[in-house]
Amino acid sequence: MSFNEVDRAQVLAEALPYIQKYYGKTIVVKYGGNAMISQELRSAVISDIILLNLVGVRVVMVHGGGPEIGHMLEKVGKQSRFVDGLRYTDEETMDVVQQVLCGRVNKNLVATLNRLGGRALGLCGLDGALFQARLLDERFGLVGEITKVDPTPVNDALDNNYIPVVSTVALGTDAETSYNINADTAAAKLAVALGAEKLILLTDVRGLLRDPKDERTLIPELQLSQVPALVREGVISGGMIPKVDCCVEAVRSGVKSAIILDGRVPHSILIELLSNEGIGTMLVN
Repeated sequence: MSFNEVDRAQVLAEALPYIQKYYGKTIVVKYGGNAMISQELRSAVISDIILLNLVGVRVVMVHGGGPEIGHMLEKVGKQSRFVDGLRYTDEETMDVVQQVLCGRVNKNLVATLNRLGGRALGLCGLDGALFQARLLDERFGLVGEITKVDPTPVNDALDNNYIPVVSTVALGTDAETSYNINADTAAAKLAVALGAEKLILLTDVRGLLRDPKDERTLIPELQLSQVPALVREGVISGGMIPKVDCCVEAVRSGVKSAIILDGRVPHSILIELLSNEGIGTMLVN
């Protein structure tokens, strides 16, 4: 037997206790960034999710679609505008957001999962009033703040061994409209409502770094009590603040742990969950 074969067997043997640990548990993966754009990374993420589903993990995929929305707005001759990092969403933009997220992006992901041997089911936050929201702030237009999550449609899909693929458009409770919801926030709220074991946010960075210019300074594990000091020191800054806030809220509300994971690394989900070497930043209570 060659070293390679022994090596492969060792990897599989190493995965067994982790498969046992997560069997029957719910894991919410927020899918976005480069992992969504690169075909190679997209295939790796989707095959990871199918594998986890096949070994008995209840995997839920929550997705954004920023680049796709931007392309479609360009096609219809509308300029994308951002206010404090959030897409300004007027009525015309909201129509495009709903079409792109609930239609094209969601159904393409579902089709790819099914084509590669998974059993996926597409859901939008409007289905079964999964996400309900009110206006966050008039400055952002039709951007919503989630007020209620009804996880019934997602649980029904999981109970029937489907992989739910969820797009982040919410039902307005304060007006007859839909709302655009930040995908990180929606994933965190859904993880809490499902009583998930883990929330994974796929990003375009290595994780949380003490020095953003040096990937060797990765912080592999972070207790919630350490977060305020790291914000004050500027270690957690810019676009990382809302991501960390989502993780903190999820863990405070009962999710066992939340991970900020580098979606640019092929099969990062499997490496993080089913091996001894975690590769992101895990937030725990």
